[in-house]
Amino acid sequence: MNSILTPFRLGGIASPPRPRSIALVSEHASPLAVLGGVDAGGQNVHVAALASALADRGHEVTVYTRRDAPDLPDEVPLRPGVTVHHVPAGPPESLPKDELLPHMGDFGQHLAQVWRSGPPDVVHSHFWMSGVAALRATRELGLPLLHTYHALGTVKRRHQQLADTSPPQRIALEREVGLACDRVVATCRDEVDELARMGVPSSKVCVVPCGVDTSLFTPRGPAMARGPLPHRVLQLGRLVPRKGAAVSIAALALLPDTELVVAGGPPADRLADDPEVRRLRALAEKEGVTDRVRFTGGVPSREVPPLLRGADVVVCPADYEPFGIVPLEAMACGRPVVASTVGGQLDTVADPGTGRLVPPRNPEALAAAVGELLADPGARAACGETGRRRVLRRYCWDRVGMATEAAYEKAVDARPAMTGVI
Repeated sequence: MNSILTPFRLGGIASPPRPRSIALVSEHASPLAVLGGVDAGGQNVHVAALASALADRGHEVTVYTRRDAPDLPDEVPLRPGVTVHHVPAGPPESLPKDELLPHMGDFGQHLAQVWRSGPPDVVHSHFWMSGVAALRATRELGLPLLHTYHALGTVKRRHQQLADTSPPQRIALEREVGLACDRVVATCRDEVDELARMGVPSSKVCVVPCGVDTSLFTPRGPAMARGPLPHRVLQLGRLVPRKGAAVSIAALALLPDTELVVAGGPPADRLADDPEVRRLRALAEKEGVTDRVRFTGGVPSREVPPLLRGADVVVCPADYEPFGIVPLEAMACGRPVVASTVGGQLDTVADPGTGRLVPPRNPEALAAAVGELLADPGARAACGETGRRRVLRRYCWDRVGMATEAAYEKAVDARPAMTGVI
């Protein structure tokens, strides 16, 4: 039976573990990235926040991410206790993550070279290609390795089919990482079941959800200015088809007196050149809602809370969602969420307590749920208050950091019995 280390069930650690040197490997998702691009989203937030939460608990954390610009320094202090290390692997330019696999050998070789002179106590890789690189180095040096997938190739293949641009080796390599690492840190229960179908035993898996910064994401503070319409619905995240913005636009046609703000994608001055934005604008024109859809482009992290506070309802209608940070951010800001019944959203969004869950790819169901909330200010307020309490109890980063730390300790303590290596 898998070990569930969700923060709200973790009663605390009997005695604080000693400070450790922790390596977080995140090959394409730098904690320094601007959010909203094709390959910059929840994983970037997760890695940055987890690193900070671990540093707050006394650990020294280094995040290893690929150098994607020639002028980046070798190391950048992110905050006290956290350093970002840029790894030379492939050309120093931005590349789609699906083109990075050929460079993971160099990435792993660099990790091994750095760690030979100063090995970390624990390595935690994020996303499957980071696992491939980290596995090479940890095998060579005998270091404990934990892995978080953030997304699984089997799920992507199932939903995207021929549109899946992942390397053909992805699923086999994901299975290899899951079987070879010391422990898999899954982010939701749905992922545990998917891993079991891949052949990764649940006995190797613990569940620690993603978290949210409850001091930044709060109901109090400035809100994005409203337009002339009575209601505003917000969709926030990367502008890729699976996030379901097309579903939101189709639903908007059934929601009079409502504007839809779509935040994410390239910078505002480059929206016109983005294929997904062009597709969505064409759909808005077809649905007759062009004047009620606003695209903001990529949003700096400091502007996200005001965006959320300015919405009546936040929608997360993804076709599939490995975890989904936006529902937590919205609930932390006291906003009701209408989300599709997929992945981590099944864990985070409580229907009817914090919002509504609807089938994916169903504009009518989305419109009905959103319309119900827009028509009832009292229900919106109640959902917002319940959502804030739920986040504080289960998903704040200090609790996620504590649960992750417990997973590290369990992996390190078990390692001598498994391999004879400390």
